[in-house]
Amino acid sequence: MRTVLLAVLMSIFATSAFSQTLKPGDTLSITVLQDPKLDRTVVVDPLGEIAFPLAGHIRARGLTPLALENVLKTKLRPNYKDDALDVTVALANAPKDVPEEDLKPKIFITGEVLRPGPYVVRQPTTLMQAISLAGGLGPYAAKKRIQVRRRAPGGDETIYVFNYRAYEAGADLEGNIALRAGDVIMVPERGFFD
Repeated sequence: MRTVLLAVLMSIFATSAFSQTLKPGDTLSITVLQDPKLDRTVVVDPLGEIAFPLAGHIRARGLTPLALENVLKTKLRPNYKDDALDVTVALANAPKDVPEEDLKPKIFITGEVLRPGPYVVRQPTTLMQAISLAGGLGPYAAKKRIQVRRRAPGGDETIYVFNYRAYEAGADLEGNIALRAGDVIMVPERGFFD
């Protein structure tokens, strides 16, 4: 009787873990068995999307981790000979019971940085400082097309484009803007000719 009860409880827990839908701010651990270089941790940005190499931007909000696995398999399959592509998506962040954490002003960094995610801003922070907080740019970053997306209280969104290469050369110093709470920094994956 105990084993049956234990089996029922484990199946309920497993079902609830796989049926949880993804939302902005969730941290996901994604692994690709056939190509470990693609293994990474990504954060669902405030728009409900993730950025993943060779797959681009994918809408994740409202999907379960299993459904996102299937979307990634479909997007990655043309890049590999093996039809049985093995992709795993796991929710990496535990549910937060601390509401005051959600009230702190944050910026969100997503895409090709080493540590994407939300970052609390306690003092004035520039775009370059935020990229540094995220561990710097990843190996596939499109350095000329970094975006800062800022939503105004009325709902309008302003997009600032930053050219990291020009900044390194000392040419685009005014592109290193001061960030505000709620800003989303998107570092896209470079294209074939970037």
